[in-house]
Amino acid sequence: MHYRRKVVRENLAACFPEKGERERRRIERRYYRHLADLAVEFVYGLFATPPALKARYRFVNREVVDRIYEQGRTVVLMSAHMGNWEYMVCSLGMQVRHHGIGVGKPLDSRLVGGFVARRRIRYGTQVVYSDTVRQEVAYYDRHHVPCALMMLSDQSPTNPHRSYWTTFLNRDTAFLYGAEKFAREYDYPVVYYSVDKVRRGRYTVTFSTLCEHPSEVPQYSIVENYARRLEADIRQHPELWLWSHRRWKLTRNGRIQKNGKLHLIPNS
Repeated sequence: MHYRRKVVRENLAACFPEKGERERRRIERRYYRHLADLAVEFVYGLFATPPALKARYRFVNREVVDRIYEQGRTVVLMSAHMGNWEYMVCSLGMQVRHHGIGVGKPLDSRLVGGFVARRRIRYGTQVVYSDTVRQEVAYYDRHHVPCALMMLSDQSPTNPHRSYWTTFLNRDTAFLYGAEKFAREYDYPVVYYSVDKVRRGRYTVTFSTLCEHPSEVPQYSIVENYARRLEADIRQHPELWLWSHRRWKLTRNGRIQKNGKLHLIPNS
């Protein structure tokens, strides 16, 4: 099933104008095969055992994160909807020495969302949402508990005036600033992780440090470096990113609605 085919084709055409129509169609076909894999893996991940998850989602250089834990510091893990992010949510709490926290959005269905949330946390990962993440981070910082904050920072922000804007995949793009904001406020090191699909159902995760001391670098430099790392990963493996997401629905002064009209958002 070609879920949101129009959105996928519009995104690919705008992001890869240098590629021909035939090459973009090849990326599209590979993307839908990967999306089908993700649907199966999503269900599998809710019931998989710890050894099975670790075999399918392998950390290549966990020592990058372990070193931060040995310093007694919390780490901000920045990534994207690339590869399989559900495996990271389910396995983070048992794959790192930190207390794992996944920051996300609740599912629309309360019944399904409640079941999925319980399955995600069964191996130690704590899942928090935007309305409680600040309190949770403050609590663990106050009690000196080193945490690993997993933040998928490629989602479309809700307010264009409270976003960081940059050129990303040939497009004027708004980025969430939350990860850098937390890192600056508490001087947490920031680590980016790339997810590579080795073969169907098997992924490797590679960590790389974006910033050791956020308070010492210019504002927005962390999210800018994140955007550049993510862009490089997408160009290398475009089929692994979530192209069916309406990523560019924001403009610098409003939001493009589904009917194509622009809804202006006041700068308050």
